[in-house]
Amino acid sequence: MTRPFAPGYSIPTDLLLKAYATGVFPMAESAADPEVFWVRPEKRGIIPLDGFHVPKSLAKTLRKGLFDIRFDFDFEATIDGCAEKRTERASTWINAPIREAYIRLYRLGHCHSVEAWQGDQLVGGLYGVTLGRVFFGESMFSKKTDASKICLVHLVERLKERGFALLDTQFTTEHLKHFGALDVPRAKYEIMLAEALKGEARFYP
Repeated sequence: MTRPFAPGYSIPTDLLLKAYATGVFPMAESAADPEVFWVRPEKRGIIPLDGFHVPKSLAKTLRKGLFDIRFDFDFEATIDGCAEKRTERASTWINAPIREAYIRLYRLGHCHSVEAWQGDQLVGGLYGVTLGRVFFGESMFSKKTDASKICLVHLVERLKERGFALLDTQFTTEHLKHFGALDVPRAKYEIMLAEALKGEARFYP
C-alpha cells in the first residue's frame, strides 16, 4: 500500500503530477511530521459520474439555497479547513510539505476547490487535483451541516459539464457510499485512469 518515506521537506510539482498519473498519492503520518509517504491502494475509491446519487434529504437542503457556492475563491482557506483537527478526527495527514505542494498545483491550474460560504464565513469545502479528464478528490470539511456534501454535488455537476471522465476518491467511506462511491481493484482502476488521462478536460473553460 505504501512506498518508503520521501526525504526532504518539499514535494516537487513534476513528481507529484507523475505520481497521480500512475495512481499514487502522498500522505503524512500527522500534521507535525515533516515527511510524506506514497500510497497506492489495493482497492481504489471512485464515484462513477453517471451513477452519482443525491439522497432525498440532501436534495431538500439543496433547494433551500443555504450556502453560496464558490469555486477557487479561497483555496488556501479550504485546504486549511480540511487540515483542522475535529472532534471525530484528532489528527490530519495534511502536513506543511503537502499543503505547500497543493498550493503550487493550484497556482499552476492543477488543483481546485469547491467552497460553501455563509456571508463572509467559509463553512465547508473540498479540494482536489485535475489531470487529463480526472478529478482526484483529496479532502473535504464541514462546519455547518451538509456543507461539504453540497459542495460535492456542485463538483459533480461541474465535472459532468466540463467533460471529466473519472472522479477518484482514493478510499470509500460510508459517507461517500451514499452518493454511489465504490471500490475497484487496483488493476481495474489503473486501466480506468489511463483511459481518463487521454485528452483534457478543463475545470474552467
